[in-house]
Amino acid sequence: MKNIIGVRFKKLGKIYFFNPKNLRVRKGDKVIVETAQGEEYGEVMIPNRWVEDEKIVSPLKKVLRIANYKDHKHFEECRRKEKEAYETCLKKIKEHKLGMTLRDVEYKFDYSKILFYFTADGRIDFRDLVKDLAAIYKTRIELRQIGVRDEVKRIGGNGVCGRELCCCSFLRDFETVSIKMAKEQNLSLNPSKISGNCGRLMCCLKYENDVYEEKIKKLPNIGAIVKTEDGQGEVDAIETLKERVRVKIKDVEGEGYFYKKYNVKDIKIIKNAIVEKINQEELEKLKELEGN
Repeated sequence: MKNIIGVRFKKLGKIYFFNPKNLRVRKGDKVIVETAQGEEYGEVMIPNRWVEDEKIVSPLKKVLRIANYKDHKHFEECRRKEKEAYETCLKKIKEHKLGMTLRDVEYKFDYSKILFYFTADGRIDFRDLVKDLAAIYKTRIELRQIGVRDEVKRIGGNGVCGRELCCCSFLRDFETVSIKMAKEQNLSLNPSKISGNCGRLMCCLKYENDVYEEKIKKLPNIGAIVKTEDGQGEVDAIETLKERVRVKIKDVEGEGYFYKKYNVKDIKIIKNAIVEKINQEELEKLKELEGN
């Protein structure tokens, strides 16, 4: 068993384990830790806890100290310098006429490196920009291209549900979301209704996907021919979560139809229908929503 604490460096960032040695910390404490990239200032999310050795990736980096007043002031100074570096980089991007949009700047706590985050439609040759920035700041410069999802996560905002965006409130990693998920949940494939602030498919399509996949296995497709207590008919609509279908059945006279709902356990599939495919041209347009 090893004594560990969990530390996070950014809001909604990953939690990393560190060796606290003899220090006792509480959730919310600020600490200075040793990382592969030098000293870092982080917030304790998991206080002292004993964890089995096999659950730990060794060797654990150490907690150097609980942050003091000087550390807090230094951290605030880093944030101030980030704003200055942002303005400087913007000017240099314009000078070099680069097709990129600067999104954020991050100063490492020990000033060992400055990271500039940007978005761009394609690959950018920013070698001259890096040289200029390195000459100004006399430290290691790293430019990191991010996707539109990462961009929105850093900016923040609210979704169509009215709540703060999932990526800004609790999601730590982006999972793959596909058009197939939207189709299986009987959602409109209108891009404006299934895409989020980032212009990509809403992350929440993933939340109930496993449940839908499990229930769909038990259900016939729309158009399937089924046998019911009222006779043979064609599946007209499906209520996936309730495991219920609406069936179109000919009336006794054979001159018209009536509709009735049945639980899937009360019907027998005679001939299932082939799942309707999305128009290829429409599919190509929708595929753009699946990108990062």
